[in-house]
Amino acid sequence: MFRYVHTNIIAKDPNKLIAFYKKVLHCQSIDEKRDLKGEWLDKLTNLKDAHIVGEHLLLPGYGSDHPTLEIFSYDTIKDTVIAEINRPGIAHLAFEVDDVEMVLEEIIRAGGGKVGEVVTAEYPDDIEAVFVYAKDPEGNIIELQSWRNKR
Repeated sequence: MFRYVHTNIIAKDPNKLIAFYKKVLHCQSIDEKRDLKGEWLDKLTNLKDAHIVGEHLLLPGYGSDHPTLEIFSYDTIKDTVIAEINRPGIAHLAFEVDDVEMVLEEIIRAGGGKVGEVVTAEYPDDIEAVFVYAKDPEGNIIELQSWRNKR
């Protein structure tokens, strides 16, 4: 077997971030909460006395067995690195939505923010897409996108 399983976000406040992704981006609890520690975790993470808490959330649009968004927190968190769209590494999580502007407003009301402007881009076959980059309450970048036939 070979399949994509999850993406992990390390949060300063996992409960707040979990609530944000559930409310604003329609992720669902699948009762996979974690409270992990032990020698095996220390070996895996190469951290002494590692302790992880958090939850797996089912991403919208998928069946009940994955992929998930894993939001965890360690007892000890390193300083935050500011997320920037052109920083090497994972740049953003993307969600297809019906109304980019409406979801962006929800993100902002829920404590997130906007990175750039809402734009519309033309694609072949009379298709256009609306895009915006936003940030969740902890600064992780989220892409919102909506695809439609040109009017």
